[in-house]
Amino acid sequence: MADIFDAYALADAWDEMFVRPGEVRTAYEPVLAALQPIEPSELRFRADQMARAFTDRGVTYAFAGEERPWPLDLVPRIIDALEWDLIQRGVAQRVRALEAYLSDAYSHCRAFEDGVVPWRLLLNSAHFHRAAQGVEPPGGVRIHVAGIDLVRDEAGDFRVLEDNVRVPSGVSYVIENRRAMTRIFPSLFAEQHVVPVDGYAQKLLASLRAAAPPGTQDPRVVVLTPGPGNAAYFEHALLARLMGVQLVVGHDLTCRNNRVWMRTTRGEVPVHVVYRRLDDDFLDPLHFRPDSVIGCPGIMNAAQAGNVTLANAVGNGIADDKLLYTYVPDLIRYYLSEEPILPNVESYRPDEPGQLEAVLDQIDQLVVKPVDGAGGMGIVIGPKADAKTLERTRKAVAADPRGWIAQRPVALSTSPTLAGERMAPRHIDLRPFAVNDGTDVWVLPGGLTRVALQEGNLIVNSSQGGGSKDTWVLAEGPAEQPEQMTLDGELPEVAPRQLGPDGNLLVVQEGAQQ
Repeated sequence: MADIFDAYALADAWDEMFVRPGEVRTAYEPVLAALQPIEPSELRFRADQMARAFTDRGVTYAFAGEERPWPLDLVPRIIDALEWDLIQRGVAQRVRALEAYLSDAYSHCRAFEDGVVPWRLLLNSAHFHRAAQGVEPPGGVRIHVAGIDLVRDEAGDFRVLEDNVRVPSGVSYVIENRRAMTRIFPSLFAEQHVVPVDGYAQKLLASLRAAAPPGTQDPRVVVLTPGPGNAAYFEHALLARLMGVQLVVGHDLTCRNNRVWMRTTRGEVPVHVVYRRLDDDFLDPLHFRPDSVIGCPGIMNAAQAGNVTLANAVGNGIADDKLLYTYVPDLIRYYLSEEPILPNVESYRPDEPGQLEAVLDQIDQLVVKPVDGAGGMGIVIGPKADAKTLERTRKAVAADPRGWIAQRPVALSTSPTLAGERMAPRHIDLRPFAVNDGTDVWVLPGGLTRVALQEGNLIVNSSQGGGSKDTWVLAEGPAEQPEQMTLDGELPEVAPRQLGPDGNLLVVQEGAQQ
């Protein structure tokens, strides 16, 4: 019988599963024992069957202009209880510091007056919205959901790669990955005491309800989506269903007297919290892009009047600007009087005197990123780039130093990944998701592990062809067995919707609110 790990060769990076060739890390021993007896062709068959099941259920993503089944690798990524304690404390600390920064930036600006952060960083940010100035959200929460991207470096230490506090996506794949893996390797979960992830929707709903305007009785929450054409629509529909709230598009909402209402088959009903999954620019054509047809005119006025809560808050983009990322360790010390638990990757700020020249001189040895980039777009990995790309990047950075940061290349840790019918090391990262209810920052145990499926590739984003792994956090003792999300383990269909006389999705059916 062929051992699928026989030809596995470690890469020049920290390997999550093996200490050295043939020596497996303790947490992975049950996984190795379960996978070794399986023929490579059988593992490939299981992976293909899972992909077909994902396609049938709409668990897909857009890549190269086509919808593809969500790529889940069969080898999980395992984090022990001690490491997870470090991660969740570090992520929660970071979210609290960014919350303090947002509150400060849209009110007193103490950090700028005290010289912790330069004024130009705020005033030159494309995501600084004056419409958010002075708006004090209930409980002071602007970051209801955060996704903090982490990597493990060459020494095996976790570092923060970037912060996502606008509309972070991917948690639906965490839920789907776990659902699939419990069917493929059910016995392993009992052996490993893996902490379940199915409590996310309940935590999110509790946080959103807690964010309702003061005095609201039985607050109504909705999920606002750009529509089925959006790449993350599956996630929007899944979260709405699991929370038991309505999934709406902009035309389903109307604003009157600075209040938000939802059209239903029983007439209009008030809305108190909008978990919005579209960017600031498209949210309200009266305040932002006037050509937006997916937002709700007047919703920002209702938020300013304190009659509706927008989650996440408008203007959060100033906190996940990649240039602001370089100041977060200082912000933790300034606002929290604590030392950072999770360090940054060593970074350069080209807009500061002397650093532009340093970046341009060694651009072939650095990773250069646009501060507003997303999904891995625009990133140039100097050691892997050709001369033409480096020269183009050098000119772009010189022309707009504020628009870029540079970082030391980090050899992201690797994990065994099924490549054809063999196991090969592939680079991975980790996006833990945090939910903030105003009193506590709760971190979903595990998060989304993304994997670069091409050999040697360091960009793990699905939009760039990356895949994912189920992330197992091990409990110190026996973990609770996950509850069934729905009958027979199947996800229900999206809430029923009706067309208006003009064919638009204008009417939703009332009754799903819990």
